[in-house]
Amino acid sequence: MRRAGAVAALASVAFVIGTIVGAAHSGSPAGELAGRFVSAWARGDYTGMYADIDASAQRGVSPEEFARVYAGALRTATATRVVVSGHPRVEPAGLVAVPVRVHTRLFGPLALDFHVKLTGGEEGDRIAWTPSLAFPGLYPGERLVRQTNLPRRATLLASDGTVLAESPQAPASGGDAEAGQRPSPLGPAASAVVGEVGPVPAVQRAALSAEGVAPSATVGVSGLELALDAQLRGAPGGELIARGPQGSERVLAAATPRPAAPVRTTVSPPVQRAAVAALGGQLGGVVALAPASGQILAVAGLGLDSVQPPGSTFKMVTVTGVLAANIANPQTVFPYATYATLDGVRLNDANGEECGGTLELAFAVSCNSVFAPLGVELGAARLVATAEAFGFNQRPPIPGAATSTLPPASQIQGELDLGSTAIGQGRVLASALQMALVAATIGNGGSRPQPTFTPGPPAPRLPVTSAAVARTVRHLMIEVVREGTGTSAAIPGVTVAGKTGTAELRTLGGCSPPGEAGAQAAAASGQEGCGAASEASNTDAWFAAFAPAIHPRVAVGVMLVKDGAGGDTAAPVAREVLEAALQATHQPS
Repeated sequence: MRRAGAVAALASVAFVIGTIVGAAHSGSPAGELAGRFVSAWARGDYTGMYADIDASAQRGVSPEEFARVYAGALRTATATRVVVSGHPRVEPAGLVAVPVRVHTRLFGPLALDFHVKLTGGEEGDRIAWTPSLAFPGLYPGERLVRQTNLPRRATLLASDGTVLAESPQAPASGGDAEAGQRPSPLGPAASAVVGEVGPVPAVQRAALSAEGVAPSATVGVSGLELALDAQLRGAPGGELIARGPQGSERVLAAATPRPAAPVRTTVSPPVQRAAVAALGGQLGGVVALAPASGQILAVAGLGLDSVQPPGSTFKMVTVTGVLAANIANPQTVFPYATYATLDGVRLNDANGEECGGTLELAFAVSCNSVFAPLGVELGAARLVATAEAFGFNQRPPIPGAATSTLPPASQIQGELDLGSTAIGQGRVLASALQMALVAATIGNGGSRPQPTFTPGPPAPRLPVTSAAVARTVRHLMIEVVREGTGTSAAIPGVTVAGKTGTAELRTLGGCSPPGEAGAQAAAASGQEGCGAASEASNTDAWFAAFAPAIHPRVAVGVMLVKDGAGGDTAAPVAREVLEAALQATHQPS
C-alpha cells in the first residue's frame, strides 16, 4: 500500500486529464487489455497501469520509477490534457494501436498512437512493457526528448512607455539572452526595480520544464524580470523528438519560438528615480504604491525581497485590533510611565523617557509602556488574526517577494512575548512592501489592495477592518506626522499620515534587568523601548505613510538597515518619495 500511495502522489503532474472515448470496447481480449492500459494512462492512474505490465518488467522497474517515467514524458511534451480518441486496433506482430490526442503548450494537439505489445504467460496476457511505452508515437528502443530555445526577451516598459529594460538582440544561435542586468536608458534607477536574468533556479526547473523552458535557458531571477518572467520570455520553440538507441531521431512535432510583445508595467519613472535617490547608498528598501489599486510605482533596494523586525510601524496593526475590539479609543487615558512590567521584566520606553496620556498621544510618540500592555490585553489570537488580515503569513502575489511573518498565536507565550510582538519586535518580520500595504489599507478605509506591477483593472481589495476603525487609525497617523515622532515626513500644504518604527537588532547592556529574562526583554524591545542602551548601528529605521491623508494617491514603506531611529532617517526618505509621487499625479492635494 505504501508503494501504491507513492505512485499516486507522483501521478499529480501539471496537466488536466481528458475524456476517455470508448477505449475499452475493442471486441477482442487484446484490445480490451491495451485499451484499459491506455485509459489508465489518460486518467493518470499509474497504479492501475503498473498492475497490468508483465512480471519481468515489474522486476526491472519499481512503481515509483514507473510513475516518474510517465510523468516525466508528459512534462517533456508540455502536455496539458490527454484524451483517448478512438478504439484499439489489433495490428500485426502482436501489437495493438490505441489512438490518443495529446494537447500540449508548445506543440499544439498531437494525434498519436500507443503501440502496445502483449505477452502471455501463467498469469495470462499482460503488457510487454518497455520504457518506449512512456509516450505515444514511440517505436521500440526510442525515448522522448525535447530541444527548445526561448525567443528574444521582450522589452520592459514603465507606465509612461519609457524603456526599463531593452530587448536584447537575438544571439546568432537563436538561443537565450546572457545572464545579468539588461540595459536601460534610465540606468541605475531602472536596474533597482528591473532586477536580473540568469540560469533557471533549481526550485523552478520542474515547473518551467512543463512549460517548455530548457534547463539551460536564461530567465528572470529577481525584480521585475522575475515577477513578470512569464510575460517577458515569450513562447519557446523547438522540436519534440523520438530518439533511437543509435542516435537516430524522428521529429514528432515542432514549434517556432514566439517573442512576447513589449510588457508595460506600473512603475513611474519620476517616483522610481526619487526612491533610488532617496535611498542612496544605504542598505534598505523602499516601496511606493497606489493605495486604491495596489499598483507598484517604485521599488528601491531591498523593498520586495527582504524582511526585518518592523518595530513600532507594527503598532498600526496593534491599534487596529485594539480599536476593533473596543479595548480603547483615542481619548482613553493611560498612566505616564518610563517602562511596562511584563512577566516581571521591565520593557523600557525610548531613552528612558516618560510617556502616557491619551491613546492618541501615546501613538504619536510611540509609547511602548502603553502599547505592550495593550497587546497583552488584546491577546495573541486577535493580534495574529489582525496581522494576517493585513497580509502577514501570506505569500505576496508577486513572484520573488518575501513573506512577512509572525508566529501563530499558540506559539506566542507569556506577557513579554505578546507585548514585544505588539510593538513589532520579538519574532515579527516584515518587508517594506508589507508595511506600505498596511499604510495603504488604512488609507483605503480598511480594505487591503493586492500589489501588482501590471496595469489594468485591479484585483478586488480584501476587507481588513471597518471604515470607522480605519478613519480613527488615519487620524492617529496624521498626529504622528503633525506633532509626534514623524514630523520629518511633513510636506507643506499636504496632510501626511504615517508611523515611525525603530527595531533593535541585538541586546545591549543596561536596558533591562540582568539574567535570561533581561536578555529576553532587551531582544523584545526596540530603541523606542530600550532607550539609551541603543545605538544607530543596532537599529533598523522604518517609516510607513500615505498621502494625502484623505483620498490618498500614494503609500510608502521605508526600511533602513542599521540606520538609527525611524523618525530621524526613514521619515525623510519617505517624504522625498511622497513628494515625487504627488507631483507625478498632477492633482491638487
